[in-house]
Amino acid sequence: MDPYHIVFHPFVTEKTMNLMEKNNALEFVVRRTADKNQIRRAVETMFEVKVKEIHTKITKKGKHAIVTLMPEFKAEDVGMRIGIF
Repeated sequence: MDPYHIVFHPFVTEKTMNLMEKNNALEFVVRRTADKNQIRRAVETMFEVKVKEIHTKITKKGKHAIVTLMPEFKAEDVGMRIGIF
């Protein structure tokens, strides 16, 4: 499946900016039916990084995935590439 059909867009708030700095993690709004393995493959394909772990939660606004990157990749660098800053 196309990774752009799984990961819709980054979710940016003050809390997610702190996650990026402290935990090397990014938060994305994802397809509600996507599982963690699909999200992992989509993020790794889209941003050319390696994912350490994924936590998901379902809210009123949709399904969110908190993606923690491996230490050799920086969430700030990915954030710069996708236009968060």
